[in-house]
Amino acid sequence: MNPSPKKPPYSQFLKYSSQAIQMIMIIVLGSLGGKYLDGKLLTHFPVFTLLGVILSVFAALYLSIKDFLKK
Repeated sequence: MNPSPKKPPYSQFLKYSSQAIQMIMIIVLGSLGGKYLDGKLLTHFPVFTLLGVILSVFAALYLSIKDFLKK
């Protein structure tokens, strides 16, 4: 029988760094989208910016947890 091939030592680093970049991009896009909507609709209070940030943080956490639990 062939032993299973060893994973390179940097594979875990690449996995987690790509997840971090994915989380950052989701949050940045959510906040920029909210800021754009606030600018277009001329709101006095940044409602859409706050909603965009909060929803994107939850989305980023959900996707990260889903990836962590996947085998």
